[in-house]
Amino acid sequence: MRSTVSRPRLTAAHKISAAGLTAAGLTALALAAIPGQATAAQSIDVKPVAWTTHDAGTADQDQQEHLDQRTTTAATQAKTEAATKATDTAKAEKAAKAKTEADKDRASRSEARKPIQAPAPAPATPAPAPKAYSDNLDGWINQALDIMHTKGIPGTYDGLKRNIMRESTGNPQAINNWDSNATAGIPSKGLLQIIDPTFKAFHVDGTSWNIYDPVANIVASCNYAAHTYGSMDNVNSAY
Repeated sequence: MRSTVSRPRLTAAHKISAAGLTAAGLTALALAAIPGQATAAQSIDVKPVAWTTHDAGTADQDQQEHLDQRTTTAATQAKTEAATKATDTAKAEKAAKAKTEADKDRASRSEARKPIQAPAPAPATPAPAPKAYSDNLDGWINQALDIMHTKGIPGTYDGLKRNIMRESTGNPQAINNWDSNATAGIPSKGLLQIIDPTFKAFHVDGTSWNIYDPVANIVASCNYAAHTYGSMDNVNSAY
């Protein structure tokens, strides 16, 4: 039956120390066996080898602890540096965002301070070119009719032409020097043979004051006929 008594286990250091002690003892005995060497053997001072409990395993453990401590220190330092870098990055991003907002705010205020410019006036619509009329009886009648319509004086092309042909045969310089008006010193003149007092009394603004002007003569005569007969279209003889 194996004994259950626990015996201390010898380490490498213990074994080396025991070996050294054994060697020293053997050396002393050998010297004593040689004649004449007894005294010398007796004089040898054999110092006991000290037993130590600090073995190789403890040294390895200390080295591992030192390595773990350095690793922990490096990890802590790296973590601190990473935190510092993250803080610096966050500060830089915050500063950049604040600068962007400030630039936008300044740009907005600058835009708001710009004077509002009135829109450019629309180009003026060019006045229509004046209507062209031929310088003959047809043109004179048409021009006179346009003026009469703006003044509210009645009359038609056929009514005007019919009376003009009877009174002057279309000659704007015609003059009657033989009737009673001529005897009275106020002969009838122009296309519709109107006398000077009547021409002046029924003259229409915008036309010539020359009684021989064909358009002015027609318009004044038709204005008189409108007041007297309702319209030149109603006149069929001397009027």
